[in-house]
Amino acid sequence: MSFTVTIQPSGHQYSVDAGETILDAALNHGFNLSYGCRNGACGSCKGKLLAGNIEYGDTPTTALEETDATNHLILFCQAKPTSDVTIEAHEIGAVKDIPVRTLPCKVVARDRLNHDVMLIQLKPPATDRLQFLAGQYVDFLLPDGRRRSFSIANAPHNDEVIELHIRHIPGGRFTSEVFDNLKLKSIMRIEGPLGSFFLREESDRPVIFMAGGTGFGPVKGIIEHALAAGITRPMHIYWGVRAKEDLYMHEMAENWASNYAHISYTPVLSEAKAEDHWQGRTGFVHEAICADYADLSNYEIYGSGPPAMIHAGSDAFAARGLNLAHYYSDAFEFNKD
Repeated sequence: MSFTVTIQPSGHQYSVDAGETILDAALNHGFNLSYGCRNGACGSCKGKLLAGNIEYGDTPTTALEETDATNHLILFCQAKPTSDVTIEAHEIGAVKDIPVRTLPCKVVARDRLNHDVMLIQLKPPATDRLQFLAGQYVDFLLPDGRRRSFSIANAPHNDEVIELHIRHIPGGRFTSEVFDNLKLKSIMRIEGPLGSFFLREESDRPVIFMAGGTGFGPVKGIIEHALAAGITRPMHIYWGVRAKEDLYMHEMAENWASNYAHISYTPVLSEAKAEDHWQGRTGFVHEAICADYADLSNYEIYGSGPPAMIHAGSDAFAARGLNLAHYYSDAFEFNKD
């Protein structure tokens, strides 16, 4: 059995399966409600129950105060509807709505995706979570005061871990440490979420994504969020890399394009190898976009990758009518120190 949750004042609605909490279901449907620990201890998800009935069962609700019941306040992370319910809650739609935090995280996965990209998964403390918008990034806070920034590659509704795609930079101290010495269960300090690279959901413009190298990571997170949220605006992913081996999640992107009519995918190789036997697009990724779209005046473009690609895209897209107010970018600056 499932029930319907109505959020006020927005009027948004979503379904909750039996035994599912109001918060979990909201995140699974792409609605961003405020939260912190997700275990009933911090009170960040507290909101008003306007109509309907809920239960907590045996789950902890230590953040509830004696006066909360009188004021019809509940913890969305623990409350499970037993009928259709209406709640009063603020929906997060901008970076300013999410606090930047510092957390210790445990390395729980370390998987090579290809010859020079490592997938790292970080798990926040059991009593805490990092809330973020799909596409944002975190900073590693290193013991000597250095910072290293990496985009989050998973969607907010899967926030038990933070997924990062880290490319090895020859001579780079931090990425060499990740590839050569980082162990499972290591503790890393991060700060986030940071950045303004996220999908503008209030827009109805068709979307073009331009990813370069591991710039595919935040695009992946945005696509996963958009699918969960039921967003069906046309989305065309262009992924520019040197050779075929650099398309480290090629099949995933192909599956999106095969399974969803509103998603297209075009990989572009700039230095295809003879052994690639590549029959697809070649050259620079921004040039491929311009070749396919003579008029960009009604689009919005999200560019993620090397600064040179971002800057080249800015000039080329403006020449084809793109209003640069609708050009959102996440430029990766690589550090070797």
